[in-house]
Amino acid sequence: MFRRMGLDDSEIKVMLLCRHLQSVHIKGSGGTFGNLPSVIRRIESLQLADVGPSELRLQNLSLESLFPSECCQQSLCALLNDKKTLQNMSEVSHHGLGKLALMQIAAGGSAGLVEVSIMHPLDLVKTRFQIQRGPDDPQRYKSLADCFKQMYRSEGALSFYKGILPPILAETPKRAVKFFTFEQYKKLFSFGSISQPVTLTLAGLCSGLTEAIVINPFEVVKVKLQAERGTFAQQSSTITTAKEILRKDGFGMKGLNKGLTATLGRHGVFNMVYFGFYHNVKNAMPRSSDPGKDLAARFLVGFIAGTLASCINIPFDVAKSRIQGPQPVTGQIKYSGCFTAIAMIYKEEGFFALYKGIVPKIMRLGPGGAIMLVVFETVYEKLQKCL
Repeated sequence: MFRRMGLDDSEIKVMLLCRHLQSVHIKGSGGTFGNLPSVIRRIESLQLADVGPSELRLQNLSLESLFPSECCQQSLCALLNDKKTLQNMSEVSHHGLGKLALMQIAAGGSAGLVEVSIMHPLDLVKTRFQIQRGPDDPQRYKSLADCFKQMYRSEGALSFYKGILPPILAETPKRAVKFFTFEQYKKLFSFGSISQPVTLTLAGLCSGLTEAIVINPFEVVKVKLQAERGTFAQQSSTITTAKEILRKDGFGMKGLNKGLTATLGRHGVFNMVYFGFYHNVKNAMPRSSDPGKDLAARFLVGFIAGTLASCINIPFDVAKSRIQGPQPVTGQIKYSGCFTAIAMIYKEEGFFALYKGIVPKIMRLGPGGAIMLVVFETVYEKLQKCL
């Protein structure tokens, strides 16, 4: 990290030699900074050098005497002022990289499992709306209530959990990937001149793209199961459906990775807005001393973040459902590419067709987005205290 700031080996060594001091204060143009040894211990976790214990006794060192370079002084001042970066480095130092990663994965997986268990019926209804093709569709649902009513009457109460196994199997690793990669990309973009709002937004985008690659095969199986109109008992099993897709079309872009571009768009855009909005707003909000009020405030911001992200990314979601779902004419591929599908839907069905399923999507990912963030942060904080 310090090499990126332009420090040479000797300057790094001087910093590392200060690690055992208990109260070193560095004074410079950026102000007075305390507790440098704790910063050094955090820096050490990056394994820049291996320096043994030192008997040095340095007190009230000036930043100028340690680092003659004005650029280095400014970089160090910026680092010491960056509370979020120091917090991240402190976590690494205290828990270690491996344990920290496991905690993030466990918290993310828990968030996903809780969210999908509660919100899956709305995801199914959203998919049913998105695969409808127009007023002449004989199986068209008139409204959200009509969809629930028809499904309950003709397919039974358990039909609302069609396709639940793929997201349960996928949701734990999927959300674990979402939150873990966001934390890693956030640290990656933390260094340099990128502002914190841009850092959070970029980290969200990259985490979404990574997440999409991991979960797309599960999405293909889920959409196929959700599109079936039979009763729950008549439905093919998840494993049978996956095997059938593999046998017919393989693992490539016509098989279990069908619609990957649309999935990349859906998750990249969603996470970019979702994480960017939530963390930037939360960081700007004053923290309440009342835990209940603080939880309610975070839930509200998470709800708005999930809703906003859903409204922005839904054209990619509709295209994904059309590509991965049943085609209008059996045996003929009408929807193949993401952007060609969006253009075709717009041309044939109008602009608002790109927003089909927006109500159940918001109903799911508004509260669902809030649930995930609150569960992740709660579980992560508990794990930090326990481990």
